[in-house]
Amino acid sequence: MPQATLLASLIITIGGALIAMQAPINSMLARQIESSVAAACISFGVGFVVLLGITLAYGDGASLPRVGAVPKWLLVGGALGAVFVWSSLWAVPILGVLTTTTLLILGQMTASLAIDHFGAFGLLPREISLPRVMAAVLVAAGAVLSRF
Repeated sequence: MPQATLLASLIITIGGALIAMQAPINSMLARQIESSVAAACISFGVGFVVLLGITLAYGDGASLPRVGAVPKWLLVGGALGAVFVWSSLWAVPILGVLTTTTLLILGQMTASLAIDHFGAFGLLPREISLPRVMAAVLVAAGAVLSRF
């Protein structure tokens, strides 16, 4: 496996573990302040401060004003992330962390199959193959099994 692929795999696996921890932590915050929406807002605020610090530390602060020149629809990513954070912290007390995370992954895989197939958002198209569909089916089976 090429080194870049191995590094990317490791980093995204760690990112996945952090997502699994983020939902229950944010859910506990929601219980403490008695609002899931406010907890998501606070989470995004803290995340913004951290990312702003990283951006400035990397010397990329000059890139921030360029946002005014991009097509406005590209800003929807923040809204999608907000819905993701809120939905996961809201679902954890009802479904548990394992089922919530499994269903999040299933949703990501289903959308990813379509995005890859159509080459959406400037990506190179990738065919929907039986092994790729079976990967999503196995995650769906895992979601069902996680409830037992």
